[in-house]
Amino acid sequence: MALHPEQLLSNEVTRRKFIAVAAGTAGAMFIKPSLVRGSAANSAVRVGLLGCGGRGTEDATNLVDTGGARVVALGDLFQDQLDAARKHFDDMQQGKGYAALDASQLFVGPDAYHRIAASKEVDAIVIATPPYYHPHHLEAVVAAGKHVYLEKPVAVDVPGALKVIEIGKRAENKLSLDVGFQIRDCPPFVELVNRIHNGALGTIACGEAHYLTGYIDRPAWPNASPVERRLRNWVHDRTLSGDIIVEQNIHVIDICNWILKDHPVKASATGGRQGRPADDGDCYGNYNVVFNYPNNVDVTFSSTQFAKGWWDVTERFFGTKGTSQSPYTGPLGIWGDEPWQYGPSTKPAADAQSFSVTGNFTSNLELADSEKKKGFVESITTGKFHNQTAKGTESALSCIMARTAAYTGREVTWEEILKSKEVWDPKIDLSKLR
Repeated sequence: MALHPEQLLSNEVTRRKFIAVAAGTAGAMFIKPSLVRGSAANSAVRVGLLGCGGRGTEDATNLVDTGGARVVALGDLFQDQLDAARKHFDDMQQGKGYAALDASQLFVGPDAYHRIAASKEVDAIVIATPPYYHPHHLEAVVAAGKHVYLEKPVAVDVPGALKVIEIGKRAENKLSLDVGFQIRDCPPFVELVNRIHNGALGTIACGEAHYLTGYIDRPAWPNASPVERRLRNWVHDRTLSGDIIVEQNIHVIDICNWILKDHPVKASATGGRQGRPADDGDCYGNYNVVFNYPNNVDVTFSSTQFAKGWWDVTERFFGTKGTSQSPYTGPLGIWGDEPWQYGPSTKPAADAQSFSVTGNFTSNLELADSEKKKGFVESITTGKFHNQTAKGTESALSCIMARTAAYTGREVTWEEILKSKEVWDPKIDLSKLR
């Protein structure tokens, strides 16, 4: 049964009801028994990577290194990206005694997503394509009965986000469907949030958060067509990426939702392209948002994607018993009546440019990827399937609400954003891509 936006629009709709609707089951789906435990012989879970850029390669690498999986298939729009990923995984998996990738499991071009989803050699697929394509690619992979690790954001517009909810219903209790919010599995953040939920801050009055980072430089691709440049440099393209607040800043807003156990009910915002090069696409360079959460808790949020010589990603919450701070690097903990601080990390903070592009976490987040990937693989091998579409969609809609407020220059409510029928369309015909 289709999930209509009006089902979520009543003033009485709570977050619990939102999650319950998202987790509802649909019609029966036949899933091969072998997929419950990876391959038929209970060997390493066989992974396909769809989208062989920096973040996708990092995801799949972590599944091999820390999750005990094996990459057996690759798919990408561009041959050079697929070739680079093939060399990377052949080199790293050789040391584990795995055979080189079979040429029959290398898929390139506009239909690569369909062919990798149909492969009988694959148990699970990492989707790390440009975010605009996430709902479409997710639908194909779930229809093929494959477990999914879907990079954030789940979608760039409201219709796409609601489509992901519907796809998640089809996978419920049949497949694992994880969304790439690694921080929710990172031990110091998990401990911090558990303490907050157990009352360490008392009554939360307000919060502040920011995602201040540098410019993501991309090649010029002088010999590429304008459409190819858009696809290769999709992080600069508003429609393909969702803009910086949906594509990158979503991590911080997801943590705010996690800590407050709810989504914001309204947002007001400003933003613009100040600070960015004039010829790098159409994404904003900065956002400034006030999110209003239930119980009249306001959270201010700011971001940049052009800062030079500086980066910092942090959430702070202020309560009647104490204050919490949860930066990517630096002092993390609670100060006040029930103090607790995370001990020093064993690795230095990542270079800001590398971090922004690949999400190669260090410092306070050094265990984020490994714990997330272990949990994903374990959910497959044990049959205790995850379904993270509700949280993933809730955070995407929170960011889309703030983006809409910035674009329109007015306050936007949760009920209003759920009614949106606006479909973002990059107007790209992949079949004509040269």
